[in-house]
Amino acid sequence: MLQCRAVSLLACVLLAACSGTKGDEPSGSDSTESAEQRSGGLVALTYNVAGLPEGISGSNPSENTELISPLLNDYDLVLVQEDWLEPDPNPTPFDLYHEQLASQAQHPHQSEPVPVPLGSDPDRPEALVSDGLNYFSEFPFEEPVRERWDGCFGGLDTSDGGAADCLSQKGFSVARTTFGDGVVIDVYNLHVEAGDTQSDEDLRVEDMEQLAAFMSDFSAGRPVIVGGDFNLHGDDEGDAAVLEAFYGSTGLSDVCRTLDCPEPERIDRFLFRSSDDVEITPLSWAVEVAEFTRADGEPLSDHDPVAVEFRWTAQP
Repeated sequence: MLQCRAVSLLACVLLAACSGTKGDEPSGSDSTESAEQRSGGLVALTYNVAGLPEGISGSNPSENTELISPLLNDYDLVLVQEDWLEPDPNPTPFDLYHEQLASQAQHPHQSEPVPVPLGSDPDRPEALVSDGLNYFSEFPFEEPVRERWDGCFGGLDTSDGGAADCLSQKGFSVARTTFGDGVVIDVYNLHVEAGDTQSDEDLRVEDMEQLAAFMSDFSAGRPVIVGGDFNLHGDDEGDAAVLEAFYGSTGLSDVCRTLDCPEPERIDRFLFRSSDDVEITPLSWAVEVAEFTRADGEPLSDHDPVAVEFRWTAQP
């Protein structure tokens, strides 16, 4: 686990005196304010929870999802991918697991999952599930804006080498999140095209260009945190070029690179960008493998969760 999650002694004393807080407060309540400066901290997690139906998922969500749920409470901001709400009634023989994921999560602010289309989307008739992107947060946020990637490759017949991305409304979302008085950061969650074909590689380029274009409008001049499953490997020459182009066009920095972490090639990433009014500083980065492992030693997903501690500072 990250080692800097507890609030400072001074902050604990002040918070307890003012509001009678619990002794084990999340770092999201570590904030100080004065006439000159406002600042605070948070621990964020990005996690692809592998919530596709059992037998299709790369994990065992029917068993693992309920085990994941209480573990999310150790983090102030959680961005999950592959998390879908089961329709009621469910006309399919397949189970989906959002209710299990949220069952023990105590975050006061949680996004409402998009209903699964089950083939009803005229713009993507093959899509059976929605974007799978959700937020669990100690901080209030606006209704997420959700955008589907313009293109996709791969359907039910995977003989073409595709990863069945057209079976979902995969894309990105952004939620304007209030971390302090007047301190609002655009928090993005994403899941980029998967697969190893040339079509998939081309689409990943297009995905990142689409996101950069959206950010240049929606988040112009604003502080930004981005987390999610990028499906881009930093140690692959082509993927690295895509990432560099994205960083250059958006002004975003990779937390792992900023902190000189030992595994910068991971596809699950956090990025950040400060603004004139809010400075964002990553303090630590960790892969939470041990925390998200079953008693028998098996991981709870086919992705490892990545956690980052951020500090924000705002000038009046």
